[in-house]
Amino acid sequence: MNENRRLKLLPATCLLLMTAVSCPAVYAQKGALPDAPSAQQQQQTPMQQQGAAQQSVSQDALPAPAGPKLMLADAERMALQHNPNISVARLMQLAQAQVTREVHSGELPTAMVDLTAVGAHENSRLTAGALNNPIVYDRAAGGLTVHQLITDFGRTHNLVRSAQSNAKAELDTERATAEDVTLAVDQAFYQALTAQSVLKVAEQTVSTRQATGDQIGALTASKLRSTLDLSLANVQVSQAKLLVIDARSAEATAIANLNAILGSENDDEYDLVDETPANPQSAPTDAENLVQVALRARPDLVALQDRFVAAKQYSTAEHDLKWPTISALAAGGGTPVRADQIGSSWYGAAGANVSIPVFTGFEYSARAKEADLRAQAAQERVRNLREGIARDVRTAVLNAQMAFQRIGVTRELLAQADTAMQLAQSRYQVGLSGIAELSQAQLAQTEAQIGYANARYVYQTALAVVKYQAGQ
Repeated sequence: MNENRRLKLLPATCLLLMTAVSCPAVYAQKGALPDAPSAQQQQQTPMQQQGAAQQSVSQDALPAPAGPKLMLADAERMALQHNPNISVARLMQLAQAQVTREVHSGELPTAMVDLTAVGAHENSRLTAGALNNPIVYDRAAGGLTVHQLITDFGRTHNLVRSAQSNAKAELDTERATAEDVTLAVDQAFYQALTAQSVLKVAEQTVSTRQATGDQIGALTASKLRSTLDLSLANVQVSQAKLLVIDARSAEATAIANLNAILGSENDDEYDLVDETPANPQSAPTDAENLVQVALRARPDLVALQDRFVAAKQYSTAEHDLKWPTISALAAGGGTPVRADQIGSSWYGAAGANVSIPVFTGFEYSARAKEADLRAQAAQERVRNLREGIARDVRTAVLNAQMAFQRIGVTRELLAQADTAMQLAQSRYQVGLSGIAELSQAQLAQTEAQIGYANARYVYQTALAVVKYQAGQ
């Protein structure tokens, strides 16, 4: 009878003394706990005991790094060296440089060596397939033919300039591709850090809820809590374990995405180095200044402007088709084996040719009009991209500002959730609240921890997007 009375007075006594997780001496007498805690443990507050347990479990639960350390700068350098998109852009730039050489060859002389041997029917002529019917003689000869363009009134020169502009555009495109890959690396890197942070929170949540479940199990065994409390506590543990599974899946996906961007086909493991500052710098505020910087520095815009220039130069070249083409031709050689009718053992001739377009079935005018329209379309693409860049820069700055504000709010939310968790534990331990209030506090704390981790890395990603949109 006295024992039952003492157990009924236990909650009030613990409330007055504001003791820790439970009253250890009583639990030891009742056999609720296997071993009675030491005097030092009895002097600790509930959160000190639980924090020590969480730290111990979390340190033991987290696996050792499975790979080499990887910093963000190292990841960016690896991607620029191995990402196939970088190789494609570089090869396309080199190919366009060869196009410039091809077009420029039209301004240079060409020389062809001819070796000819003919066995002909006696007194035969070519009488079909052409307007002329030259006599064909037996012969074996060799010679050299040289052709040189004198002028086509700027057409070939404009084609060369257009090819050079296109080559410059490919060079800017290669630089733009490098910036695209760098942004993708930053996003994947911070995504992986987020996944790892969420995994740590999930593992710590399992440890915390398991410890709480063990305490409730001891209370249930001592008939101080109902089996409903124990069942709900076990539900919380199972939910935390599901969170760990989801977090591990997200981490594996993030690492696989990072490996793909780094240009690796292997499932490499890295120990990501978190260089995120505890107190990050504030977000940029002068969006209009960044817009002007972006309109000058964005490589994709510069590449599109180069393509517009190339289109204009090609249009000028197409208009030059209406002008004559003047070229020179020289040929010379020898005929050591020849018929008797061929008197000289060598030959040589030189001359000039003027080709004047008179009527081409409106082909030249149509080509010129097509080139004009394509140049106008290229100009509109430039204008469209400029407008898109201005919009994207302003949006990126706004997103960065909102992300920075979320860091402060989630930090405050986490502090409040921790306080609420401490109070909920204390109230539950002394019998002033039920398991529902404790479960709600645990859930709020977990969500706050995950929200704070997400906010930190979302802000770093937002800053990377601002730099990318501004061409920096």
